[in-house]
Amino acid sequence: MTRRQARRAALLLGTTAVASLLALHLARGAQGDAAEQLDRLFDDAWEFRLQEDPLFATRVGDHRFDDRLPSDRPQDFERRREHWQGFLARLEAIDRDALSRRDQVSYDIFQRLLENDLAELRFHTEQMPWNGASGFHTELPQLPDDMPLSSVQDYENYISRLEDFRRYFGEEIALMRAGLQTGRVQPRRILEGWEAQVDPHIVEDPTESLLFEPFEGLLESAPDAVPASERPRLTAAGRRAIETSVVPAFRDLRRFLAEEYVPGARDTIAASDLPDGAAFYAHRVRRFTTLDLTPDEVHQTGLREVQRIQQEMRQVIDEVGFDGSFHDFVDFLRTDPRFYAETPEELLEAVSWVLKRMDGQLPKLFKTLPRMPYGVKPVPDFLAPKIYTAYYEPPAGDGTRAGYYNVNTYNLPSRPLYEIEALSFHEAVPGHHLQIALQQEIEGLPEFRRYRRFEAFQEGWALYAERLGLEVGFYEDPYRNFGRLTYEMWRALRLVVDTGIHAKGWSRQQAIDYMAEHSALSVHNITTEVDRYIGWPGQALAYKTGELKIRELRARAEEALGSRFDLREFHDVVLREGAVPLTVLDDQVEAWIAEQRAQPEP
Repeated sequence: MTRRQARRAALLLGTTAVASLLALHLARGAQGDAAEQLDRLFDDAWEFRLQEDPLFATRVGDHRFDDRLPSDRPQDFERRREHWQGFLARLEAIDRDALSRRDQVSYDIFQRLLENDLAELRFHTEQMPWNGASGFHTELPQLPDDMPLSSVQDYENYISRLEDFRRYFGEEIALMRAGLQTGRVQPRRILEGWEAQVDPHIVEDPTESLLFEPFEGLLESAPDAVPASERPRLTAAGRRAIETSVVPAFRDLRRFLAEEYVPGARDTIAASDLPDGAAFYAHRVRRFTTLDLTPDEVHQTGLREVQRIQQEMRQVIDEVGFDGSFHDFVDFLRTDPRFYAETPEELLEAVSWVLKRMDGQLPKLFKTLPRMPYGVKPVPDFLAPKIYTAYYEPPAGDGTRAGYYNVNTYNLPSRPLYEIEALSFHEAVPGHHLQIALQQEIEGLPEFRRYRRFEAFQEGWALYAERLGLEVGFYEDPYRNFGRLTYEMWRALRLVVDTGIHAKGWSRQQAIDYMAEHSALSVHNITTEVDRYIGWPGQALAYKTGELKIRELRARAEEALGSRFDLREFHDVVLREGAVPLTVLDDQVEAWIAEQRAQPEP
């Protein structure tokens, strides 16, 4: 090479290097611009959500709106629709390819959430704010559990919300009245017993209201931040708010239900019988499974799972040496007093002991554990007859309230002790509390990802967590293992029954009979559950769908990694990004498997 050729080559090389550096700089700039746009969008959308739903804001630890209840007029829903469409347009204008991998995941999740919210408005689900077991009328009486009550301002905020009950109830009643006109109304059958949820709040003496509890004893003792001189005023204001707003609100609701809503409720039970019902249920299937599945595909998966689990249940029956049929064994479990607590306290103590033992086993299963603790308490009396076996309340976002596992102590003969391990692992640890508390503590996530949920992930994880007890010494008693299988069967039955009711024309009795035929659940639990599926289409599909996906991913990782598979690492991968659609979870695990396989053999 001549000197001239060398100089030309060096010049070309330098030019190429400069071009490469410039391209890299531009790419980084584009990525920065896109990330900044995404962050601003997330911040704007989060702020809008907090303002639109002050109750949600309180739960996540933002107390700027603690004196307000939501506004749910038709124009409010129209405003939300316009904002959500605007947020979606802003999102689609951002160059997704210029984002980091984590931001791309947030982009996709945000897009899915917006599309779900817009679909719910398109199907006017706001016109059915009561699903038979829960709704605004059950949420608001639990305000004292959600709100901070340690200062004069806290009490004034609480009183302000009490004073707003009648306005808020009036707006919800107006929505339900609109639903009567459009045909978006709940089935009459699942509304039976509604009086038990309303009448306890219609009291002659305001001090008998559940909502007066924060004022009890306030005159004698209170937080230091509530001066003695303020206590009589706050107590009197609380009494007045309950007397003039809370009780009248429940009276208005009672009159509307008795005179208009229940008489006008529909005789059919399927979501497909609602306006545009087939499309609505197809949307609900996609929303709650996060997968592109048809109702029939879900139904067939359920049938296969029911058959598999029933075979395992028969193996347990053989193991205990029971002489009789499956139904004879189920009758034995439903009637033998040794399987049932005699008092609510006995049931709660049994639950607490199981969970304390599991707490000690968690480090064997997980690298990362939440800082936030959890508690156990009974389901409130006014909810217990119509609500499920148990439920979980997430901790407050500001760290001022722990998570709570609520145990239904109503009708003790329907709460068998052999189900306690599976139920408790699902609702507390290593199920809901472990997963949700960890999600709220993840650093670097946008706020909406710390608190928004995907049922297929959260419920699927909790069902997967029930099985983890097998790996750390639980279910050694065959009856308790049968209880675990009963709970797994319960979730498999949901795939069959929910789709059967809403897409295949099943009657309520057909659904009850199918569940009674294939499970050991009590008759009370079965009827309560079937009514839940009728009033909340699609939600019950999340549990088994999510669990099957997590188990599939674990099996895939175990096969691919062999001796390099680490269960604690796998759980870290599943949980470290919070609740995500199952398609995103699949990508996350696949990427982890590839990373592990690229590492040298130990």
